Amino acid sequence: MPRDAKKKRIEILPASKTPIDPADSPKIALSGQIVTMDSSFTVIKNGVVYMDKGSVVAVTANGAAKPPGFDDISEIDTQGTIFPGFIELHNHLAYNILCLWNVPKKYGNRGQWQGSVDYHNLVSGPMMVLGKSPGVVPAIVRYVECKSMFGGVTTSQGIRLVSNAQTPSYFAGLVRNVENSGDPALPNAGALIADADAKDPSTFLADLKKKSCYLIHLSEGVDDSARKHFLALQFKPNTWAIAPALSGIHCNALTEDDFHVMASKGASMVWSPLSNFLLYGGTAKADAAKREGLRMGMGSDWAPSGSKNLLGELKVAKVTSAQMGGFLSDRDVVALATKNAAEILRWDHAVGSIEKGKRADLTVWSGKHTDPYGALIGAHETDLKLVVINGVPRYGDSTLMKKLGVGGESVKVGGHSRTLFLTQKTASEPVTKISLADATATLTESLKDLPNHASNRKSLSSTGAPLLARAGARNEGWVLALDEVTPTGMDVRPHLPFDGELTMPVVKGGTLSAVQLKSLKLDPLTVADDSDFLDTIQSEMNVPQFLKTGLKTLY
Repeated sequence: MPRDAKKKRIEILPASKTPIDPADSPKIALSGQIVTMDSSFTVIKNGVVYMDKGSVVAVTANGAAKPPGFDDISEIDTQGTIFPGFIELHNHLAYNILCLWNVPKKYGNRGQWQGSVDYHNLVSGPMMVLGKSPGVVPAIVRYVECKSMFGGVTTSQGIRLVSNAQTPSYFAGLVRNVENSGDPALPNAGALIADADAKDPSTFLADLKKKSCYLIHLSEGVDDSARKHFLALQFKPNTWAIAPALSGIHCNALTEDDFHVMASKGASMVWSPLSNFLLYGGTAKADAAKREGLRMGMGSDWAPSGSKNLLGELKVAKVTSAQMGGFLSDRDVVALATKNAAEILRWDHAVGSIEKGKRADLTVWSGKHTDPYGALIGAHETDLKLVVINGVPRYGDSTLMKKLGVGGESVKVGGHSRTLFLTQKTASEPVTKISLADATATLTESLKDLPNHASNRKSLSSTGAPLLARAGARNEGWVLALDEVTPTGMDVRPHLPFDGELTMPVVKGGTLSAVQLKSLKLDPLTVADDSDFLDTIQSEMNVPQFLKTGLKTLY
């Protein structure tokens, strides 16, 4: 993303100490097929999950004795299959109001597409306008978090905010934030490096050793320039700025030997294959990474060049694995977004599986299947019947939510009635009282009116004022701290020296002065409601035919 923005330092405030939800959720007993994703990959064909105060109290077979305190609690039959919630380890959430970019050429590394005028017109330019508009920012935050949850995600990366009213640096919302959990038992992952530390290998290594997990962009691209970002981690003979905390995002250009080095140091990788294919025509050698024993998680990256949600990215992983010789089973693919991801975060004692004592983060999907893993990967967003986060039913089939005693906003997904429960004690103002419908209306109008907004940002800033007034919220002057657009003195990747030169991406092409913003369409929340998504995938010049064919089958 471009660095053309004005070089003004914006303070990044301390992380919030508030958990996603207080541990005061009610007693709930859900029955169905239970895919625990525990260490033994236990599947209970007919079982019950008991939840109370944000945690799983017990997981039993149907007919087994109820745990203490649940004698008067009726089991609610989901008639479906219960999985842990998805854990997404890489997503630039703020950009997910934008539609999939029809990438105009094949790139070798990230610096090349960053300089494209087309990219500025359709991606970075619109976000630099809307992301600095306090009246629009709350709508963006509400919309993209719901979009993530509608794909089964209960944990993701955060949305950074800066404010003139000392707003916390990360939005506190419904979905767990890996960078700001607010929970002492869930250590915050690092995702940003101070600019100075990003250029000094010994300091970067020291930073790695302070964190249990550091999610860092690494070797984004397929050419030699992209690989230098990895090679620069070796700053002395046999001495690498790699530690168990390092989780490299993308790793497209790495060889099997490189993956061997990462695995030997206890590091891990976050795979985002669709984004890799769209931009570069190829993805990381994930089969080689698995052979070397490297732990892998997943992320859909962002809407402009990735899957609409993590459910979609699981489909890409399945098809890509088949093309690479089937190195991942369907169970392995699901583990990327559950068990493995929790292990990478060092959160596996609390999330990633459905077990007694763990956080009650789970999803329910339609039907009971002999092969539940394959069925989940082949599921549509309309098959998602329930999302529970910290024991609180947040989204689901309207009939099931009613049985759970939960009301809220009515929404339609692929023509199916769903209920969205947004009430939250700990959510950040002014998002907390904004409905998804209001957010959708604000963003639809703002994107449509982008040319006028860009020429008169003052009028844009007041666009959301009536919305905020109706919500009873204060306009605190929020703006999005967009990665590498809003100067904060932080970066999402190291720039260590290689052969005496810092491995900075060289941005070539257009500049923001050449941007010509036009009216854009709001990206629909789901593929089920997006008639253009699959057609756009089919038209993408860099996506290989095997993936186009495979995704048509799975969608």
